[in-house]
Amino acid sequence: MILQKLCELASRISDIPPSMYGPLEIKWQIELDKDGNCRGITPLSGGTDSNRGLRLLVPNRKRSGTSPPPLLLTDKANYVLGLGAECPSKSWRFAAFKELVDECAHQTGEPAVRAVNSFLNKYEQDPFVIPAEDLKVVDQSDMMTFRVDDIRPIDLPSVQQFWADKCSEESSKMQCIVCGRIGPVDRVSPIAIKGIPGGQSSGTQIVSANKEAFESYGLTQALTAPTCRKCGEAYAHALNYMLKEDDYHVSVGPVAFVFWTSQETGFNAATMISDPQPEEVRKLIESYKSGKKQFGLDATAFYSLSLSASGGRAVIRDWIYSTVPRVQANLARWFALQKIVEWDGTDPQSYFGLGALARALLPPKATSDQLPKNVPRDLVRCALQASPLPSSFLAQVLLRNKAEQQVTRARAALAKLALLSQMENVKEGYMEKLDETCKSAGYLCGRLLAELEAAQRLATDPKSTLVDRYYGAASSAPATVFGYLLRDFQVAHLSKLRKNNPAVCKAIDHRVQDILKDLVDFPKTLSVKEQALFSLGYYHQKAQDRAEAREKKELKELQKLNEEEE
Repeated sequence: MILQKLCELASRISDIPPSMYGPLEIKWQIELDKDGNCRGITPLSGGTDSNRGLRLLVPNRKRSGTSPPPLLLTDKANYVLGLGAECPSKSWRFAAFKELVDECAHQTGEPAVRAVNSFLNKYEQDPFVIPAEDLKVVDQSDMMTFRVDDIRPIDLPSVQQFWADKCSEESSKMQCIVCGRIGPVDRVSPIAIKGIPGGQSSGTQIVSANKEAFESYGLTQALTAPTCRKCGEAYAHALNYMLKEDDYHVSVGPVAFVFWTSQETGFNAATMISDPQPEEVRKLIESYKSGKKQFGLDATAFYSLSLSASGGRAVIRDWIYSTVPRVQANLARWFALQKIVEWDGTDPQSYFGLGALARALLPPKATSDQLPKNVPRDLVRCALQASPLPSSFLAQVLLRNKAEQQVTRARAALAKLALLSQMENVKEGYMEKLDETCKSAGYLCGRLLAELEAAQRLATDPKSTLVDRYYGAASSAPATVFGYLLRDFQVAHLSKLRKNNPAVCKAIDHRVQDILKDLVDFPKTLSVKEQALFSLGYYHQKAQDRAEAREKKELKELQKLNEEEE
C-alpha cells in the first residue's frame, strides 16, 4: 500500500525526469558541428574548481563492480575520452562508451547522435582532433556531455526512450507488486532515495536483499518485492521530491518524516508540526474545540511515512494512514496538551515544534543525530494519531531533568504532554499553570522545592542552589532530603530574611506553610507519574513566583508615577 500511495503522488508531480535519467553535475561540454568535428570544450562550471558543474538531467543508473557499464552520451572523461589510458583505443571504458553511442545512433537515426558517433570514431584514430590545451584542464573523473550545434543529444525523446529500453534489457519478468502487471521488473531499484539522515551519499534503497536471511523463494536483491520500471521510478521520485521540499518533510535527528495527502488541500502538516506559528495553532485549537473544520475539507486521505537509514538501505520506521480532518483534530489536541505557562509566568506565547521537543531530551552539547529513533517517532504518532506517549518516554524526560538538575519549559511541556496523552477527557487549561487544587504529593513536593530554593536565593545569593545538589533525590525519594532542607530553611534562610526583608520572609513562609498543610507526610519514593507531577509543580511554582514579583514591581512603579504626578 505504501508504494501504491507514493506512485499516486508521483502522478501529481510535474517535473518527474525521463525514465532512467537523474540529476548530475556536468563540468564539461564537447562542442561539435553536424559532421562531428570538434569546435572545442566548454566549461559548464564557470571555469572554477570550486564549482562542480552545471546540474543537468542525464542518463543515469546504479553502477558497481570492477567493470561498471557506461552511461549514454554523458559520463566521466575516462569513459567519454578514455583519459587515464595510454590512448583511447586501449581503454575498455572508451570502447564500451563508443559501442553504446554507436548502437543508439543506429537505432534512433538521430543526426545529433550520428555526429557524436562520428566524432568518437575520429577521436579513436587521432586524439589530437581535440586541441591538447583543451584536454589539459580536464580530469579523468570530470563529468562530460555533448552538444551538436544547439542540441544536446541527451534531451532528445528518442534518445531517452532508447536509454529506458536499453536499461530494461537486464530486467527479469515477474508481476509488479504495485500495478499488478506481468513484465520486466528491476533486479536493482533504478533510483536511489536521497535525503534520509545518515544515509549513504549515493542514496539508499527501500527494497534490497543481499543476504540469505533476507531472501526468500530464491529471489535476491529487489526481486524480493518486484516492481516494474515505471512504478519503481515513480515511488522513488515521489520520496525524493518530498525529502527535498520543506512543505513535505521534517527531519529530526536520525529520522525523516514525509507527509502527503491524496489530493491538494492547503493543509501543511510538515510546517505545522516543525515550525508552529502561534496564530495558526490558536485557530486550529479553536476549530477543534468548536467542532468546525478549519479548512472546510472532506475526509481527504492523509499519509505519513517515517524513514531512517541503515547503510545503503532505507528503513521504514512507521506508516500512518488517516484523514485530514482527523489529523487536524489530533494536532489541535497535541498543541493543547503541551501548552504551558512561560518561564516568567506570562501566558503562553509560543508552541514547541517536533524538533524542539525532541532535542529537549539531549544533553546540552549533544547533536541531534544522537537522539534515540523512538523519540521523534513517538512524538509524531502522538501528534497525528493521538497515541499516548509511553511511560518509557516520560522516564527519559525525568532522567534529563535529574541530569541537568533543572526543569526547562520544553521539558515541562513534554512532561505535561506525556502525562495528559494517557488521559481521556482532559479539562481545558489543565496543568497549563499553577494548580493550587492539585493535592498530589509529587506536585506539592515540587512546589515546595521551588519555594525553598527561592528563600535560599534571596537570603544568601549562592553560586549553586540546593536544587543543584538535591533535585534528583527530592524528585524521586522526598523523605530522604526534605527534612534537612526544611530545617535549613527555618534556621538559615528564613531567619536571615526576617531581619533583612520581613515582607518577603512573611510571603515565602506563608506559601511554604500553605503547601505543607496538604502534605500529610513526605513519600519515601515517587512513581514515574508522580515524578512528572513533581517537575510540573516545581516549574509552575517558579513561574507563578516570577509573575507575582513582576506584578508587585509594576504596581510599585505605578504608585511612584502617580505620586510624582500629584
